[in-house]
Amino acid sequence: MPPPPVHHPPPGGGGAPPGPPPPRLFELRRTVTALVEHRSAHDPTATDPLRGLYVSDEAVSRLLRTWSGAAADEDVPSDVLDGWPRDSDDRLARTAVRTRLTELDAAVLLIALAPDLDRTFEPLYGYLNDDVSRRRATVGLALDLCGVPAHLPEARARFHSSAPLRSFGLLTVEDAERPLLTRSLRVPDRLVAHLLGDDTVDAALLGLLRPMPEPPPAAGLDEDFVKRLAAHIGDGPGTVYLREHREGDALTTLAAALAAAGVDALRYSGPADHVPELLREARLGGKAVVVCGLPDRPGPMVEELTGAADVTVLLTGPRPYDPQWSPHDPLVLQAPRPPAGGAAAWRTALGPGADAFDLAGTVAPYHLGGERVARAARAAAALAVFDGTPLTAAHVRLAARRQSASGLEQHARRIQPDVDWEDLVLPEGPLGQLHELALRARHRDRVLGDWRLSAGGGRGRGVLGLFAGESGTGKTLSAEVIAADLGVDLYVVQLSSIVDKYVGETEKNLERIFTEADRTDAVLLFDEADAVFGKRSEVKDAHDRYANLESAYLLQRLESFDGIALLTTNLRANIDDAFTRRLDLVVDFPFPDAGQRLALWHHGLAHVPRADGLDTEPLARDFELSGGAIRGAVVTAAYLAAGRDEPVGAGDLLEGARREYRKAGRLVPGEANW
Repeated sequence: MPPPPVHHPPPGGGGAPPGPPPPRLFELRRTVTALVEHRSAHDPTATDPLRGLYVSDEAVSRLLRTWSGAAADEDVPSDVLDGWPRDSDDRLARTAVRTRLTELDAAVLLIALAPDLDRTFEPLYGYLNDDVSRRRATVGLALDLCGVPAHLPEARARFHSSAPLRSFGLLTVEDAERPLLTRSLRVPDRLVAHLLGDDTVDAALLGLLRPMPEPPPAAGLDEDFVKRLAAHIGDGPGTVYLREHREGDALTTLAAALAAAGVDALRYSGPADHVPELLREARLGGKAVVVCGLPDRPGPMVEELTGAADVTVLLTGPRPYDPQWSPHDPLVLQAPRPPAGGAAAWRTALGPGADAFDLAGTVAPYHLGGERVARAARAAAALAVFDGTPLTAAHVRLAARRQSASGLEQHARRIQPDVDWEDLVLPEGPLGQLHELALRARHRDRVLGDWRLSAGGGRGRGVLGLFAGESGTGKTLSAEVIAADLGVDLYVVQLSSIVDKYVGETEKNLERIFTEADRTDAVLLFDEADAVFGKRSEVKDAHDRYANLESAYLLQRLESFDGIALLTTNLRANIDDAFTRRLDLVVDFPFPDAGQRLALWHHGLAHVPRADGLDTEPLARDFELSGGAIRGAVVTAAYLAAGRDEPVGAGDLLEGARREYRKAGRLVPGEANW
């Protein structure tokens, strides 16, 4: 080997000369030199000036002699061949059996595969094709090697796009502009890798496959349904559409059924464009396909998936199955609802830390699928570590609330509750009804579902309440307190986002809200509900007719609602009696008396710096203000005191109360006692 060249600095340059090449480069030079010498020693065309432009008979004879030698490549100074899987033929045979290829199909596949496994096939294929540039097998060459006449229709049909080799993605026929017999055959890289022992999924599916969740405890599932579904999966390839009540509910059931049947699955979440690669991956690995969340127009995707008769395909979605999606009807099943609370799945996911608090009561308001339960449990554990405290119910609530994704924010204002029962100043009657409302929200699945007290007729398991009372009496605050007690968010519906001047559009907007609320663990609040849930009237013109249609739609939709909805109104008499009949509770919020007003003044001033000896009893006695007005008076007083950089005094509170009276257009009481 010649010594490395000496590098001289460029003329006129003042920089240091470049260093010598890395030592590994010298090793590569030695290897290349040895390989060139090895090949040229046995290559009769080494000195031919046209070498590489054609394949001579002598070169072909030399290759054939090389093949007949026992170990012609043993002296090659390279270890590239070491470590190749010895079971590639077995994988090829298993693939042929799994995809039900004929003997001719399997032979054609092997012929097309050869140049990808041994490049000495390339010059020979070029020689047989009488074209040195066509170094892959062609349709005609494959048929010749198989001894099959090229004019037979059944032989040519094996290369049709609907034949197994091509429809299963095992073979690509290139050069469509050429006659059939001269078209090149190529085996996809993914199949080559699989046959060589590489089980890395197709690059086209990266980011589109997710792992299946761990099956939950048997106590958290309908064991009989899981057993029957597992038996169906184990009977052989087939297609099942599992309709779920809420997106994600069916995934844990499928995971349990697949585990019971001993079948691995590819869980796909992506567009229809990559379904061919998905089905090929399932065929290569002998796995089932699970598709959760079909696209808005699922027809083409469902038709392609259900048409794969050799692959077990499991589809899930909240929509009813439409026969127009595919001519190949799957087995359509209704996924069982998750059990009330799902405490067993939560306890398994949270581990020993779940025993430190009332887990069943904490997770009762949530209806998360098994995978989301696991993710919420991991998030709760991470929050506890960040806080440096043991796992608490607050951590679980916060993590579960974040897993309940919602599109409600497009139509409603989201409020993250920051209040509790101590913030309510109400008589015992309304306060007890509010506690009962929260109780109904927690145990509705048990009472209406497990105990079969639902009225039937397609009725949902929603909880509906009406809060009636004057403005400022605590209706919206009570809704926020209930949401906080349940550990969910509060969404206040914006009337401007649902009311539309065009006929039918308001109902469509309401349907979007109800549909999203059905799949979200949240409290839905219709403030000033009489604007939407008003009384129906006698039809005197077209306006009355369409207004009544809107009310009729709402009456029907409330029957099937599964979420938690609260309505507030200042004018209970304006609410249609038909709506009232469908409500679980009607809570009347009375105007506060003097004792309650005093408690409201104290509550409003709880965190405000006050002057010594400040007495709010005269304010509570002389100013008949609602809770909202008292809060407004306290805010006004706080600003006046902050401007002077002093604590809030009696004069500040008096001025705040007077302003609330003037805003309401009322006469301000005399100032004799002040």
